[in-house]
Amino acid sequence: MAMMAEVMARGSSTLLGSASSVVVPCKKAPATPFLGASLPSLSTGARKNKPQCNLAVSATKASLSDALSKAKSTVGTGLAALALSAAMNLCPAVPYSEASEFNVLNEGPPTENFVVDDANVLNRVTKSDIKRLLRDLEERKGYHINVITLRKLTSKADSFEFADAVLEKWYPTLEEGNNKGIVLLVTTQKEGAVTGGPAFTKAVGDKVLEAVTAENLPVLATDEKYNEAIYSTTKRLVAAIDGLEDIGGPSFKENKRESNFKSKEETESKRGQFSLVVGGLLVIAFVVPMAQYYAYVSKK
Repeated sequence: MAMMAEVMARGSSTLLGSASSVVVPCKKAPATPFLGASLPSLSTGARKNKPQCNLAVSATKASLSDALSKAKSTVGTGLAALALSAAMNLCPAVPYSEASEFNVLNEGPPTENFVVDDANVLNRVTKSDIKRLLRDLEERKGYHINVITLRKLTSKADSFEFADAVLEKWYPTLEEGNNKGIVLLVTTQKEGAVTGGPAFTKAVGDKVLEAVTAENLPVLATDEKYNEAIYSTTKRLVAAIDGLEDIGGPSFKENKRESNFKSKEETESKRGQFSLVVGGLLVIAFVVPMAQYYAYVSKK
């Protein structure tokens, strides 16, 4: 019994002694911030940094504004390009005076003035005269002639090949092109061609067709008289269709150049004169010194 009492007494003292080391849970007190760290709402340093925050916000707003303005400008540019593309698609066809030879083929024959002046060498008076002349021919005889001027050819070898291509492109069937004619003038090459359907070539005749392509078109084009070349050609074709006498055309002027070489007779005569002069000089060269020497010796 005495031992049990001693043990119990030791256990109670142990429990009492260790009571101070028992951790009792309690409500955690709020941590006191370190005074060296500036509090946004309390420290003076935070109030001083407030303008920097405002500047950062302002910079962000400015960058957003710039981005929006750039986006607006990009959208505006896109809309402008779209509008320009729509305007180009809806604009009228390029006029004949600014067309190329490919456009001449694709656009088809003129509907009013009988003239496709791609080279832009015909004046208003010539176009008006050609229109009146060819319209009268069509109303009276039923033959239709189209006049084409080009600055140069790039797709065909010569003017005759291109004229045939135009006739086949504009009037693909025999019925359409039977009484049609094409007058072509190429200003750079100074040449031209006349072609047409079977009825047209028969009405004009091979003689006149060859004459206008060898006389009117190349001769006058060489002198850069393009208006006269076209009008005289159409006038000559109309006269041939009407059965009138051929009025003829211009011809190349023969410029005879004088030769710089002397003829045989002139050479022989010049040679005789040259011989006399040389012989006289030789005589003088020998006789005069001898005469002087003889006079000197005789004095002594």
